[in-house]
Amino acid sequence: MHHRYRKWWAYAFVTPAMIGLLVFWLIPLCFAFALSIMKWDGFGEKTFVGFNHFIDQFQNPVFQTAVINTVYYTVLTIPPGIAIALLLALALNKIPGKNVYRVFYFMPVVTSSVSVGIMWIWILNGDFGILNTLLGYIGIEGPNWLSDANWVIPAIAMLGIWWGLGFNIVIFLAGLQGISRSYYEAAEIDGATPLQKFVHITLPLLSPTTFFVTVMAVITSFQVFDQVFVMTQGGPGRASHVMVLHVYETAFQNGQFGASAATAVVLFVIILFFTLMQFKVSRRWVHYEG
Repeated sequence: MHHRYRKWWAYAFVTPAMIGLLVFWLIPLCFAFALSIMKWDGFGEKTFVGFNHFIDQFQNPVFQTAVINTVYYTVLTIPPGIAIALLLALALNKIPGKNVYRVFYFMPVVTSSVSVGIMWIWILNGDFGILNTLLGYIGIEGPNWLSDANWVIPAIAMLGIWWGLGFNIVIFLAGLQGISRSYYEAAEIDGATPLQKFVHITLPLLSPTTFFVTVMAVITSFQVFDQVFVMTQGGPGRASHVMVLHVYETAFQNGQFGASAATAVVLFVIILFFTLMQFKVSRRWVHYEG
């Protein structure tokens, strides 16, 4: 096939994805930025207000609570979530039938968020939940997880770790299978212990995979919404009120679409900042083979 025709075939295959990106991502993003400096209730005329929405939101105690809760949730989910996924991936990489286990661990990722939320409401119930029942067997009296302001974010974080575990395991397994066996064989000849092989071979060569998982985990954790909306509606009080829930309530309950867009823009900037910081710091610890 002539080179010119191959080029047009490439454009033909890329075009649907580009149209989807334009319609469902770029245009809404630009509209959100424009709306953030407007006052609009969803029906009437839009009024230009400049950066008033941003100033009001930063002074709003509810917005401040949402930011704190979102960061708290992120801190609770990312380190243990990545560590557990890595340990399970290391275990699954050495046992037969790893594809079967991979399917089982990945099932929560493709399960309806509403179904998962309802299931975990029962698990975390303070009176007859499975978790408190198991804790009772070892003499620990569990709290009423979703009704206690001190425990509601950790409870939702447990769900977040469990829900994202399958995705992270699959990615880590792919990374582990991409490490050449020759590195380990050379280390064994030199008398390296399993721990030394893990520290000096597995972790450095798996660092690009770990970097990808970390970036995706940060983005996902800052966008937490489904489980909070289904399980607590931001309660008790505002103890589990997170940023995306604040965006939703400001727009669809209070009718303040401009202020909601301003909150969404702030969230976008926060995610962008942390993502760029990770890319900058990654130069120090991410090692690419070859």
